[in-house]
Amino acid sequence: MQIRRCSALLIEPRESVAFDLDSLLAGGNGLSANIELLALAPHLLSEVAISTVEADALSIIGATSWTPFDALAEKFDAALLHALLQKGLLISDDERHAENRERDEKLRAANWHPHSAVSHYFGRWKGVTSGESTDRAGYKSSAELAERLGASPPHVHARVPAEQRITLPETANTSMDELLAQRVTCRNFDTTRQLPLATFSRLLWRVFGAQAAVEMVKDHILIKRTSPSGGGLHPTEAYLLVQRVEGITPGLYHYHPIDHALEPLDAPDGDLHALANTFVAAQNYYADAHVQVVLVSRFERTFWKYRNHSKAYRVCLLDAGHLSQTLYISATEFGLGAFITAAMNEVDVEQALGLDPLLESPVAICGFGIRSSEFATIEFDPQQAIWSAEQSATVGIPAATTQNSNSQLSKESDS
Repeated sequence: MQIRRCSALLIEPRESVAFDLDSLLAGGNGLSANIELLALAPHLLSEVAISTVEADALSIIGATSWTPFDALAEKFDAALLHALLQKGLLISDDERHAENRERDEKLRAANWHPHSAVSHYFGRWKGVTSGESTDRAGYKSSAELAERLGASPPHVHARVPAEQRITLPETANTSMDELLAQRVTCRNFDTTRQLPLATFSRLLWRVFGAQAAVEMVKDHILIKRTSPSGGGLHPTEAYLLVQRVEGITPGLYHYHPIDHALEPLDAPDGDLHALANTFVAAQNYYADAHVQVVLVSRFERTFWKYRNHSKAYRVCLLDAGHLSQTLYISATEFGLGAFITAAMNEVDVEQALGLDPLLESPVAICGFGIRSSEFATIEFDPQQAIWSAEQSATVGIPAATTQNSNSQLSKESDS
């Protein structure tokens, strides 16, 4: 049997603190600390507790070349090696460990940088309700937040005194400025109306459609979208959860950017709106959107060029950011509301869409639809481009303080 260490591995000494009566009675601080070693390997389903002896072995056994088990057994206890094989931190060519080996090989083939792989895989959520942590901490409003956490860092970063700043000339607004002023994250969607098919189609084509496709060399095709992409690779796929679009059956779809077509996916189990709510971690207002767009990064597309590159994962995140802003501006032009959130249950999304997170995974969820006429849920619109001052006041948005014709300050923040 041949053995090597798994390809990506982070060992974290994690400290937990608990009340200790003996410490308190002895004049101490009443706390006891315990440090546990946890191995984080992206090809596994969860983190794994290990001993210091196991950690020492993992720091010596190589991850590239295969070594016979018997040769390693001369340096390490055979029971230790078997334990690490069972935990999946050592990989073997034995069929008993085929599942871990195949997942590790898939991770290697995708050309992940190890740090990025650990960060992405163990940052994913399943079944999380957004806002739970702040609810448990006892702050829901900005006032409660400030009271418990103190003043926030300054809203702007000043590097020189005011008298040293070079004031730039004011310029006249254009129609683009007016459009950008109306870009307000929507939390109030009209659940009684259907989105026109033509608007839906135009929005998808403008944001996610391939405006051109060019075969640069054999079997290497680059597509042109209206948004930029690192290396021109466009790894971001648009998966849709459609709830209310004229002529489109509610369900899950994949958008084909060259054919400008929807590819129906298997119907989800249970209620579609409940699934939409799960996707966005129980942010109910986003679950009401006519269309949710799951921005799924096909990592192997970018990592094919930027192999094991420390910046490659960041490029994938930037790609999704570019697309979301194009979606925002396009939806605003069409008179629609839009949103983006990173508070999502990636694991639930992957299971619903049939994705392997070692190869492709959601990095954000956007959405768009017809705005409700009722201002029921708070939105940050200090310029009152969407909602009137009276409507804003009903949900506690203070008026903005105008600095000059080109800038505004506010006391609250949102996307």
